[in-house]
Amino acid sequence: MKLLVDSGSTKADWIAIDDNGKVVFTTQSLGLNPEVLTKEEVIERLEDKFDISHNKAKAANLYFYGAGCGTDRMKNFLAGVFKDYFPNAKIAVHEDTFAAVYATTPKNEKAIVCILGTGSNCSYFDGKVLHQKVQSLGYIAMDDCSGNRFGRHLLRGYYFNKMPAEMAQEFESKFDVDPDFIKNKLYKEPNPNAYLATFAKFLIKHKDTDFCKKYIYEELESFVENYIMQYENYKDVPVHFVGSIAFYLKDELTEVLKKYKIQVGNICEDLLMV
Repeated sequence: MKLLVDSGSTKADWIAIDDNGKVVFTTQSLGLNPEVLTKEEVIERLEDKFDISHNKAKAANLYFYGAGCGTDRMKNFLAGVFKDYFPNAKIAVHEDTFAAVYATTPKNEKAIVCILGTGSNCSYFDGKVLHQKVQSLGYIAMDDCSGNRFGRHLLRGYYFNKMPAEMAQEFESKFDVDPDFIKNKLYKEPNPNAYLATFAKFLIKHKDTDFCKKYIYEELESFVENYIMQYENYKDVPVHFVGSIAFYLKDELTEVLKKYKIQVGNICEDLLMV
């Protein structure tokens, strides 16, 4: 049995396939970003899913594509965890951009491939090899135009009393805005980046307000200038996107890309669903 996994920081989509290519099961676990989780936390998230835990000995291959797997140290750490948990499986761990290339880019085509979800990333695919210009420093220092960046903006806007009053009332009704609760989520619990990204749906719902538009366009332009424009041929190849932020802000994203004379490529929400 082969396991294919597409993991962000918020969630991980799993598909198990038998030797005949038949789907054995699909499931979704919490995200498995090795940059923000310990070995114990990764295993706890695997154990929490019946289909995964009860089939771990049957897995012959595990192909994992995940956020936070851009360095050898993180790849080796996660591969070691998986090797212990799936005793009979050959393990392959790659960063999530590889799966984004497979999902969006025709064979041998050159393209810039981006991820805009809980976090963000951007790579150039020359038709054979993936090239990375920007080494991610994680959600605190980078992740332009990501769900966690938008969550940060909303929290700051609310606490600095810049969020419109009616919107602030709705924000209070949907989220626990107690300072101690928020600080515990941000500084004590695992996956603070995924917590911040939970606010992104609220921003998308109100994307036509001036308050949210400001953040959306600032972040989109920041992503273009800091990530896409790293590649000298950014105007010569299509630029593809994967992730919920790209998908639900497709119109705004397309508008900004055209402003920079960038070719709009494929935009899809989930890797394993395309």
